[in-house]
Amino acid sequence: MDVRFCGSKLLDVLARQFEFARMWWALFAVGFAGAMIVLLRRYDRRLAEMREQVDRAFAEVAAKQRELHRQFQSQQLALFNSMIEGMLLLDHHGRVELANESLRKLLDTTADLRGQTIMEAFRWHELADLSARLKEEKNVSEELEIHRVARRCLLVNAVVVTDGGGHEQGQLFVFHDVTRLKELENIRKEFVGNVSHELRTPLSLIKGFAQTLLDGAKDNPEQAARFLQKIDKHADRLLFLIEDLLAISRLESGQVALNLQSVDLRDVAQRVLDDLARPATARAVRLENQVPEGATVHADADRLQQVLFNLTENAIKYGRTGGWVAVGLRDASPDKVEIFVTDDGPGIPPDALGRVFERFYRVDRARSRESGGTGLGLAIVKHIVHAHGGEAWVKSDLQKGATFSFTLPRQPVAARERVASDAPPR
Repeated sequence: MDVRFCGSKLLDVLARQFEFARMWWALFAVGFAGAMIVLLRRYDRRLAEMREQVDRAFAEVAAKQRELHRQFQSQQLALFNSMIEGMLLLDHHGRVELANESLRKLLDTTADLRGQTIMEAFRWHELADLSARLKEEKNVSEELEIHRVARRCLLVNAVVVTDGGGHEQGQLFVFHDVTRLKELENIRKEFVGNVSHELRTPLSLIKGFAQTLLDGAKDNPEQAARFLQKIDKHADRLLFLIEDLLAISRLESGQVALNLQSVDLRDVAQRVLDDLARPATARAVRLENQVPEGATVHADADRLQQVLFNLTENAIKYGRTGGWVAVGLRDASPDKVEIFVTDDGPGIPPDALGRVFERFYRVDRARSRESGGTGLGLAIVKHIVHAHGGEAWVKSDLQKGATFSFTLPRQPVAARERVASDAPPR
Protein backbone atom coordinates (compact mmCIF):
# COMPACT_ATOMS: atom_id res chain seq x y z
CA MET A 1 0.00 0.00 0.00
CA ASP A 2 1.17 3.45 -0.76
CA VAL A 3 2.32 5.20 2.39
CA ARG A 4 1.06 8.55 1.16
CA PHE A 5 -2.37 7.06 0.61
CA CYS A 6 -2.50 5.68 4.13
CA GLY A 7 -1.42 8.98 5.59
CA SER A 8 -4.07 10.78 3.61
CA LYS A 9 -6.70 8.41 4.86
CA LEU A 10 -5.55 8.87 8.41
CA LEU A 11 -5.66 12.60 8.05
CA ASP A 12 -9.15 12.44 6.65
CA VAL A 13 -10.28 10.31 9.59
CA LEU A 14 -8.65 12.62 12.06
CA ALA A 15 -10.16 15.64 10.34
CA ARG A 16 -13.63 14.09 10.42
CA GLN A 17 -13.23 13.17 14.08
CA PHE A 18 -12.02 16.68 14.84
CA GLU A 19 -14.96 18.19 12.99
CA PHE A 20 -17.26 15.83 14.81
CA ALA A 21 -15.69 16.75 18.15
CA ARG A 22 -15.83 20.41 17.32
CA MET A 23 -19.48 20.08 16.37
CA TRP A 24 -20.23 18.33 19.65
CA TRP A 25 -18.32 20.97 21.57
CA ALA A 26 -20.21 23.67 19.73
CA LEU A 27 -23.50 21.92 20.50
CA PHE A 28 -22.41 21.53 24.12
CA ALA A 29 -21.46 25.20 24.31
CA VAL A 30 -24.78 26.23 22.77
CA GLY A 31 -26.68 23.93 25.11
CA PHE A 32 -24.73 25.13 28.11
CA ALA A 33 -25.25 28.74 27.10
CA GLY A 34 -28.97 28.08 26.62
CA ALA A 35 -29.16 26.40 30.01
CA MET A 36 -27.34 29.28 31.60
CA ILE A 37 -29.68 31.76 29.91
CA VAL A 38 -32.69 29.81 31.19
CA LEU A 39 -31.18 29.68 34.67
CA LEU A 40 -30.35 33.39 34.58
CA ARG A 41 -33.87 34.22 33.43
CA ARG A 42 -35.30 32.10 36.22
CA TYR A 43 -32.93 33.79 38.65
CA ASP A 44 -33.98 37.23 37.35
CA ARG A 45 -37.65 36.29 37.72
CA ARG A 46 -37.01 34.95 41.18
CA LEU A 47 -35.01 38.04 42.04
CA ALA A 48 -37.79 40.24 40.70
CA GLU A 49 -40.36 38.28 42.74
CA MET A 50 -38.18 38.58 45.84
CA ARG A 51 -37.76 42.30 45.16
CA GLU A 52 -41.55 42.67 44.79
CA GLN A 53 -42.05 40.75 48.03
CA VAL A 54 -39.52 42.96 49.81
CA ASP A 55 -41.14 46.09 48.34
CA ARG A 56 -44.58 44.86 49.45
CA ALA A 57 -43.22 44.07 52.90
CA PHE A 58 -41.63 47.51 53.13
CA ALA A 59 -44.85 49.11 51.87
CA GLU A 60 -46.89 47.19 54.45
CA VAL A 61 -44.47 48.14 57.23
CA ALA A 62 -44.52 51.79 56.08
CA ALA A 63 -48.32 51.71 55.90
CA LYS A 64 -48.52 50.23 59.40
CA GLN A 65 -46.07 52.85 60.65
CA ARG A 66 -48.14 55.60 59.05
CA GLU A 67 -51.31 54.12 60.53
CA LEU A 68 -49.71 53.83 63.97
CA HIS A 69 -48.43 57.39 63.67
CA ARG A 70 -51.87 58.58 62.58
CA GLN A 71 -53.50 56.71 65.46
CA PHE A 72 -50.95 58.15 67.88
CA GLN A 73 -51.57 61.66 66.56
CA SER A 74 -55.35 61.11 66.75
CA GLN A 75 -55.10 59.81 70.31
CA GLN A 76 -52.77 62.64 71.25
CA LEU A 77 -55.09 65.19 69.68
CA ALA A 78 -58.13 63.59 71.34
CA LEU A 79 -56.30 63.70 74.67
CA PHE A 80 -55.35 67.35 74.20
CA ASN A 81 -58.86 68.27 73.05
CA SER A 82 -60.41 66.51 76.06
CA MET A 83 -58.41 68.68 78.46
CA ILE A 84 -60.14 71.58 80.17
CA GLU A 85 -56.94 73.60 80.05
CA GLY A 86 -55.86 75.26 76.84
CA MET A 87 -52.75 73.68 75.26
CA LEU A 88 -50.37 75.34 72.79
CA LEU A 89 -47.29 73.58 71.35
CA LEU A 90 -44.70 75.49 69.33
CA ASP A 91 -41.95 73.83 67.26
CA HIS A 92 -38.28 74.82 67.43
CA HIS A 93 -38.94 77.57 64.88
CA GLY A 94 -41.56 79.16 67.16
CA ARG A 95 -44.48 78.17 64.95
CA VAL A 96 -47.74 76.61 66.13
CA GLU A 97 -47.64 72.83 65.96
CA LEU A 98 -50.76 72.13 68.00
CA ALA A 99 -53.55 74.14 69.63
CA ASN A 100 -56.37 72.21 71.32
CA GLU A 101 -60.10 72.96 71.32
CA SER A 102 -60.10 74.45 74.82
CA LEU A 103 -57.56 77.04 73.73
CA ARG A 104 -59.60 77.87 70.63
CA LYS A 105 -62.65 78.45 72.82
CA LEU A 106 -60.69 80.52 75.33
CA LEU A 107 -59.30 82.73 72.57
CA ASP A 108 -62.48 82.61 70.47
CA THR A 109 -60.92 81.36 67.24
CA THR A 110 -61.81 78.60 64.78
CA ALA A 111 -59.00 79.14 62.26
CA ASP A 112 -56.27 76.57 61.55
CA LEU A 113 -53.31 78.01 63.45
CA ARG A 114 -50.68 75.44 62.50
CA GLY A 115 -47.53 76.86 60.96
CA GLN A 116 -48.17 80.40 62.24
CA THR A 117 -46.17 82.36 64.79
CA ILE A 118 -47.78 83.55 68.01
CA MET A 119 -48.28 87.06 66.65
CA GLU A 120 -49.71 85.74 63.37
CA ALA A 121 -52.06 83.35 65.17
CA PHE A 122 -53.22 85.41 68.17
CA ARG A 123 -52.02 89.03 67.81
CA TRP A 124 -51.11 88.80 71.49
CA HIS A 125 -47.98 90.78 72.43
CA GLU A 126 -47.89 89.60 76.06
CA LEU A 127 -47.83 85.94 74.98
CA ALA A 128 -45.09 86.66 72.44
CA ASP A 129 -43.06 88.36 75.19
CA LEU A 130 -43.61 85.32 77.41
CA SER A 131 -42.30 83.06 74.63
CA ALA A 132 -39.21 85.23 74.29
CA ARG A 133 -38.60 85.09 78.06
CA LEU A 134 -38.95 81.32 77.98
CA LYS A 135 -35.81 80.98 75.87
CA GLU A 136 -33.81 82.34 78.79
CA GLU A 137 -35.74 81.15 81.85
CA LYS A 138 -36.88 77.71 80.54
CA ASN A 139 -39.91 77.73 82.86
CA VAL A 140 -42.36 80.64 83.19
CA SER A 141 -45.71 81.13 85.00
CA GLU A 142 -47.66 84.36 84.67
CA GLU A 143 -51.22 85.73 84.65
CA LEU A 144 -52.25 87.39 81.41
CA GLU A 145 -55.44 89.23 80.45
CA ILE A 146 -56.96 89.05 77.01
CA HIS A 147 -59.94 90.99 75.65
CA ARG A 148 -61.81 89.25 72.84
CA VAL A 149 -65.58 88.69 73.02
CA ALA A 150 -65.24 89.04 76.80
CA ARG A 151 -62.41 89.85 79.18
CA ARG A 152 -60.58 86.76 80.39
CA CYS A 153 -57.83 86.29 82.93
CA LEU A 154 -55.56 83.35 82.10
CA LEU A 155 -52.82 81.73 84.17
CA VAL A 156 -50.18 80.61 81.66
CA ASN A 157 -47.58 77.94 82.57
CA ALA A 158 -44.88 77.55 79.92
CA VAL A 159 -41.89 75.22 79.63
CA VAL A 160 -39.21 74.44 77.03
CA VAL A 161 -39.56 71.04 75.34
CA THR A 162 -36.23 69.24 74.90
CA ASP A 163 -35.07 65.93 73.40
CA GLY A 164 -33.02 63.24 75.17
CA GLY A 165 -29.84 65.22 74.54
CA GLY A 166 -31.19 68.37 76.12
CA HIS A 167 -31.59 70.20 72.79
CA GLU A 168 -34.58 72.55 72.54
CA GLN A 169 -37.37 71.13 70.37
CA GLY A 170 -40.10 73.67 71.07
CA GLN A 171 -42.25 75.30 73.74
CA LEU A 172 -45.36 74.07 75.57
CA PHE A 173 -47.96 76.49 77.02
CA VAL A 174 -50.80 75.47 79.36
CA PHE A 175 -53.62 78.01 79.83
CA HIS A 176 -55.84 77.94 82.95
CA ASP A 177 -58.95 80.14 82.85
CA VAL A 178 -58.99 81.86 86.25
CA THR A 179 -61.54 84.51 85.26
CA ARG A 180 -64.22 83.07 87.52
CA LEU A 181 -61.78 82.74 90.41
CA LYS A 182 -60.80 86.39 90.00
CA GLU A 183 -64.46 87.40 89.90
CA LEU A 184 -65.19 85.37 93.03
CA GLU A 185 -62.17 86.90 94.73
CA ASN A 186 -63.44 90.38 93.85
CA ILE A 187 -66.93 89.43 95.06
CA ARG A 188 -65.45 88.14 98.30
CA LYS A 189 -63.47 91.33 98.84
CA GLU A 190 -66.52 93.44 98.01
CA PHE A 191 -68.70 91.31 100.28
CA VAL A 192 -66.27 91.58 103.19
CA GLY A 193 -66.02 95.32 102.65
CA ASN A 194 -69.81 95.70 102.52
CA VAL A 195 -70.41 93.54 105.59
CA SER A 196 -67.72 95.44 107.51
CA HIS A 197 -69.31 98.74 106.54
CA GLU A 198 -72.84 97.58 107.34
CA LEU A 199 -71.74 96.27 110.75
CA ARG A 200 -69.53 99.23 111.56
CA THR A 201 -72.30 101.82 111.13
CA PRO A 202 -74.80 100.50 113.73
CA LEU A 203 -72.02 99.38 116.08
CA SER A 204 -70.48 102.86 115.97
CA LEU A 205 -73.87 104.42 116.71
CA ILE A 206 -74.57 101.98 119.54
CA LYS A 207 -71.15 102.64 121.04
CA GLY A 208 -71.63 106.40 120.66
CA PHE A 209 -75.01 106.40 122.37
CA ALA A 210 -73.73 104.11 125.12
CA GLN A 211 -70.72 106.38 125.69
CA THR A 212 -73.00 109.41 125.86
CA LEU A 213 -75.13 107.66 128.46
CA LEU A 214 -72.05 106.79 130.50
CA ASP A 215 -70.84 110.40 130.28
CA GLY A 216 -73.93 111.60 132.10
CA ALA A 217 -76.92 111.41 129.78
CA LYS A 218 -78.25 108.51 131.86
CA ASP A 219 -79.07 111.02 134.58
CA ASN A 220 -81.45 112.82 132.22
CA PRO A 221 -84.53 110.57 131.86
CA GLU A 222 -85.67 112.08 128.55
CA GLN A 223 -82.23 111.84 126.90
CA ALA A 224 -81.62 108.40 128.38
CA ALA A 225 -84.91 107.09 126.98
CA ARG A 226 -84.19 108.59 123.53
CA PHE A 227 -80.65 107.16 123.42
CA LEU A 228 -81.86 103.74 124.59
CA GLN A 229 -84.46 103.74 121.82
CA LYS A 230 -81.69 104.51 119.30
CA ILE A 231 -79.57 101.71 120.72
CA ASP A 232 -82.51 99.32 120.53
CA LYS A 233 -83.22 100.35 116.90
CA HIS A 234 -79.64 99.79 115.74
CA ALA A 235 -79.36 96.56 117.71
CA ASP A 236 -82.42 95.34 115.79
CA ARG A 237 -80.73 96.44 112.60
CA LEU A 238 -77.68 94.37 113.51
CA LEU A 239 -79.90 91.39 114.32
CA PHE A 240 -81.75 91.67 110.99
CA LEU A 241 -78.46 91.96 109.12
CA ILE A 242 -77.02 88.86 110.78
CA GLU A 243 -80.22 86.89 110.18
CA ASP A 244 -80.23 87.89 106.50
CA LEU A 245 -76.55 87.00 106.16
CA LEU A 246 -77.22 83.58 107.62
CA ALA A 247 -80.26 83.11 105.38
CA ILE A 248 -78.43 84.01 102.17
CA SER A 249 -75.47 81.84 103.21
CA ARG A 250 -77.73 78.82 103.66
CA LEU A 251 -79.49 79.51 100.36
CA GLU A 252 -76.25 79.87 98.41
CA SER A 253 -74.77 76.70 99.92
CA GLY A 254 -77.91 74.67 99.13
CA GLN A 255 -78.49 73.83 102.80
CA VAL A 256 -82.12 74.96 102.72
CA ALA A 257 -84.50 72.03 102.08
CA LEU A 258 -87.69 73.20 100.37
CA ASN A 259 -91.01 71.74 101.51
CA LEU A 260 -92.61 71.70 98.06
CA GLN A 261 -96.37 71.30 97.88
CA SER A 262 -99.43 72.76 96.21
CA VAL A 263 -99.90 76.25 97.66
CA ASP A 264 -102.93 78.54 97.44
CA LEU A 265 -101.25 81.68 96.13
CA ARG A 266 -104.09 84.08 96.96
CA ASP A 267 -104.11 82.90 100.58
CA VAL A 268 -100.32 83.43 100.92
CA ALA A 269 -100.54 86.88 99.31
CA GLN A 270 -103.36 87.89 101.66
CA ARG A 271 -101.36 86.83 104.74
CA VAL A 272 -98.47 89.01 103.56
CA LEU A 273 -100.74 92.02 102.98
CA ASP A 274 -102.31 91.56 106.42
CA ASP A 275 -98.86 91.46 108.05
CA LEU A 276 -97.86 94.68 106.29
CA ALA A 277 -101.13 96.53 106.86
CA ARG A 278 -99.68 98.67 109.67
CA PRO A 279 -96.64 100.09 107.78
CA ALA A 280 -98.91 100.55 104.72
CA THR A 281 -101.40 102.54 106.80
CA ALA A 282 -98.55 104.65 108.21
CA ARG A 283 -97.69 105.77 104.65
CA ALA A 284 -101.31 105.82 103.43
CA VAL A 285 -100.57 103.09 100.88
CA ARG A 286 -103.49 101.06 99.52
CA LEU A 287 -102.78 97.31 99.27
CA GLU A 288 -104.51 95.17 96.62
CA ASN A 289 -104.64 91.39 96.27
CA GLN A 290 -105.16 90.77 92.53
CA VAL A 291 -104.44 87.03 92.66
CA PRO A 292 -107.52 85.15 91.41
CA GLU A 293 -109.33 82.64 93.60
CA GLY A 294 -108.09 79.06 93.31
CA ALA A 295 -104.67 79.97 91.87
CA THR A 296 -102.10 77.41 93.03
CA VAL A 297 -98.36 76.94 92.56
CA HIS A 298 -95.92 74.18 93.49
CA ALA A 299 -93.68 75.82 96.09
CA ASP A 300 -92.53 76.04 99.68
CA ALA A 301 -95.27 78.11 101.34
CA ASP A 302 -92.99 79.70 103.97
CA ARG A 303 -90.31 80.66 101.43
CA LEU A 304 -92.93 81.98 99.01
CA GLN A 305 -94.36 84.10 101.80
CA GLN A 306 -90.84 85.42 102.53
CA VAL A 307 -90.39 86.42 98.88
CA LEU A 308 -93.73 88.23 98.70
CA PHE A 309 -93.11 89.87 102.08
CA ASN A 310 -89.71 91.27 101.00
CA LEU A 311 -91.05 92.56 97.66
CA THR A 312 -94.21 94.07 99.15
CA GLU A 313 -92.36 95.65 102.10
CA ASN A 314 -89.91 97.28 99.66
CA ALA A 315 -92.78 98.56 97.53
CA ILE A 316 -94.36 100.16 100.62
CA LYS A 317 -91.07 101.66 101.87
CA TYR A 318 -89.82 103.07 98.59
CA GLY A 319 -93.11 103.70 96.82
CA ARG A 320 -95.16 106.86 96.84
CA THR A 321 -96.82 108.08 100.03
CA GLY A 322 -100.55 107.83 99.42
CA GLY A 323 -100.01 105.43 96.53
CA TRP A 324 -100.88 101.77 96.02
CA VAL A 325 -99.18 98.38 95.92
CA ALA A 326 -100.65 95.28 94.26
CA VAL A 327 -99.79 91.57 94.22
CA GLY A 328 -100.95 89.75 91.11
CA LEU A 329 -100.60 86.75 88.84
CA ARG A 330 -100.37 86.15 85.10
CA ASP A 331 -99.60 83.16 82.86
CA ALA A 332 -95.94 82.80 81.88
CA SER A 333 -96.04 79.44 80.05
CA PRO A 334 -98.11 76.23 80.11
CA ASP A 335 -96.17 74.96 83.13
CA LYS A 336 -95.23 78.21 84.90
CA VAL A 337 -96.96 81.25 86.34
CA GLU A 338 -95.61 84.77 86.75
CA ILE A 339 -96.20 86.45 90.10
CA PHE A 340 -95.65 90.19 90.39
CA VAL A 341 -95.60 92.98 92.96
CA THR A 342 -96.16 96.42 91.48
CA ASP A 343 -96.38 99.98 92.81
CA ASP A 344 -96.92 103.51 91.50
CA GLY A 345 -93.84 105.03 93.17
CA PRO A 346 -90.89 106.99 91.74
CA GLY A 347 -89.46 103.95 89.97
CA ILE A 348 -85.90 102.76 89.59
CA PRO A 349 -83.23 104.45 87.42
CA PRO A 350 -82.30 102.45 84.28
CA ASP A 351 -78.67 102.08 85.34
CA ALA A 352 -79.76 100.38 88.59
CA LEU A 353 -82.19 97.83 87.11
CA GLY A 354 -79.46 95.27 86.45
CA ARG A 355 -78.01 95.51 89.96
CA VAL A 356 -80.95 95.66 92.36
CA PHE A 357 -80.69 91.90 93.11
CA GLU A 358 -77.02 92.21 94.13
CA ARG A 359 -76.13 91.88 97.79
CA PHE A 360 -75.96 95.23 99.62
CA TYR A 361 -76.83 97.21 96.48
CA ARG A 362 -79.09 100.17 97.23
CA VAL A 363 -80.58 102.65 94.80
CA ASP A 364 -80.84 105.29 97.56
CA ARG A 365 -78.33 104.32 100.27
CA ALA A 366 -79.25 107.02 102.76
CA ARG A 367 -82.98 106.31 102.54
CA SER A 368 -82.45 102.53 102.69
CA ARG A 369 -80.43 102.73 105.89
CA GLU A 370 -82.89 105.19 107.45
CA SER A 371 -85.72 102.73 106.76
CA GLY A 372 -83.75 99.90 108.40
CA GLY A 373 -83.03 97.86 105.27
CA THR A 374 -80.08 95.46 105.23
CA GLY A 375 -79.53 95.51 101.46
CA LEU A 376 -79.98 91.73 101.29
CA GLY A 377 -83.75 91.39 100.82
CA LEU A 378 -83.75 91.22 97.02
CA ALA A 379 -80.70 88.93 96.97
CA ILE A 380 -82.64 86.54 99.22
CA VAL A 381 -85.63 86.80 96.87
CA LYS A 382 -83.47 85.87 93.88
CA HIS A 383 -81.94 82.84 95.62
CA ILE A 384 -85.30 81.51 96.86
CA VAL A 385 -86.83 81.86 93.39
CA HIS A 386 -83.81 80.14 91.77
CA ALA A 387 -84.10 77.31 94.31
CA HIS A 388 -87.65 76.75 93.00
CA GLY A 389 -86.37 76.67 89.40
CA GLY A 390 -87.75 80.11 88.55
CA GLU A 391 -86.38 83.48 87.46
CA ALA A 392 -86.73 86.95 89.01
CA TRP A 393 -86.55 90.34 87.29
CA VAL A 394 -87.70 93.94 87.52
CA LYS A 395 -89.17 96.49 85.12
CA SER A 396 -89.55 100.16 85.88
CA ASP A 397 -90.14 103.59 84.37
CA LEU A 398 -89.15 106.67 86.34
CA GLN A 399 -92.11 108.32 88.07
CA LYS A 400 -94.35 105.46 86.89
CA GLY A 401 -93.55 102.82 89.49
CA ALA A 402 -91.74 99.48 89.46
CA THR A 403 -92.84 95.89 88.95
CA PHE A 404 -90.90 92.98 90.45
CA SER A 405 -91.78 89.64 88.88
CA PHE A 406 -90.77 86.01 89.34
CA THR A 407 -91.86 82.65 87.95
CA LEU A 408 -92.85 79.47 89.77
CA PRO A 409 -93.97 76.03 88.48
CA ARG A 410 -97.70 75.28 88.47
CA GLN A 411 -97.16 71.65 89.50
CA PRO A 412 -94.37 69.10 90.08
CA VAL A 413 -92.31 67.91 87.09
CA ALA A 414 -93.67 64.35 87.38
CA ALA A 415 -97.24 65.64 87.34
CA ARG A 416 -96.52 67.85 84.32
CA GLU A 417 -95.03 64.88 82.45
CA ARG A 418 -98.04 62.72 83.40
CA VAL A 419 -100.47 65.37 82.17
CA ALA A 420 -98.51 65.71 78.92
CA SER A 421 -98.54 61.93 78.36
CA ASP A 422 -102.28 61.72 79.05
CA ALA A 423 -103.08 64.52 76.61
CA PRO A 424 -104.80 63.32 73.41
CA PRO A 425 -102.69 63.53 70.20
CA ARG A 426 -103.39 66.45 67.89
